[in-house]
Amino acid sequence: MISSRLDKLRVKLAENGLDALLVSQAQNRRYLSAFGSSDGYLLVTQTGAFIVLDSRYIESAKKSLDKSLAIEIFEAQGDISKWLPNILSNINISNLGFEDSYISFSLYRTISESLKSLDKTIELVSSGNLIASLRVVKDDNELAAHSKAAEIVDIAFEQLMSRIKSGMTEKEIAWVLESLIRENGSGAVPFGIIVASGTNAAFPHFSATDRKINVGEPITMDFGARVDGYCSDITRTVCVGKPDSKLIDIYNLVLNAQMKAIKEIKSGMTGEQADEIARRVIEKAGYGEYFGHGLGHGIGLDVHEEPRLAENSTDTLADGMVFSIEPGIYIPGWGGVRLEDMVVLENGNVKTLTNAVKGMC
Repeated sequence: MISSRLDKLRVKLAENGLDALLVSQAQNRRYLSAFGSSDGYLLVTQTGAFIVLDSRYIESAKKSLDKSLAIEIFEAQGDISKWLPNILSNINISNLGFEDSYISFSLYRTISESLKSLDKTIELVSSGNLIASLRVVKDDNELAAHSKAAEIVDIAFEQLMSRIKSGMTEKEIAWVLESLIRENGSGAVPFGIIVASGTNAAFPHFSATDRKINVGEPITMDFGARVDGYCSDITRTVCVGKPDSKLIDIYNLVLNAQMKAIKEIKSGMTGEQADEIARRVIEKAGYGEYFGHGLGHGIGLDVHEEPRLAENSTDTLADGMVFSIEPGIYIPGWGGVRLEDMVVLENGNVKTLTNAVKGMC
């Protein structure tokens, strides 16, 4: 499976006139090698590959790297200027692609200067998002990991609902939720859990505080799990006690927008067309100005990947893509409601992967 990813990348390199690619982004390295590390590089050519790691990861890489991939392990001594020329001097290439979105100008300058020490000319070329375009469609193993991560958050949410009560703080709820996610089999959670209550729910991304939960107000919780590196992402808005009529109306509006999008999004649509399905529902009800973000985003080894479901998105949706569908309404001084599910496109239609119960209380 991993070897086919390397083969597909090599086809991309040839199509873009690149002899080799220096992969610096951590999840891209993991995707292509199945080896995760917080630091390192992967150099891929048409005939081979090198993974460059410091001493912390060498023994682990020797044990876990699939030998059939023929990825050579190279121990980095010093910064990139010390080891990159040594590798490149023995490789017959005339250009080297780099991930322009993931390196600093300082690192770019260091790489450029290091190439000048060689007795041959190698052009440094921006590669764009070659690997992102490979990662966007998930294989069976990736989908199995996503499904397990989705199952974990569904179970954790069900367990949480019997524990939430007025007087708890946002931080307390976030901690209980993270504990449940880990206890049910998740690795490190993929992002900081959002718990936003009352007027705080008007902020789409919010860090939990010591604010105490009151009866009848919205509590928006955005959380995820991670299995074999792959993420899940889900949001539910609930309340303790009886919600008032405004909260019920806005909740049902967001729910209707989400369900319509889940029903009508199809393979072949653009991200903008998908976004428009839910946005029309909210705009027609007079709340368009309070839905300020896109409908969804791709999910994979990173919790935010391609494709993008939003206004002006030209990304084309296809079977095998995993993404969120998460309309929301956020009213300053009042609060907000967001509902999010992780889905996959299968046989042209949306299949939900997260299925935790929806309802205000």
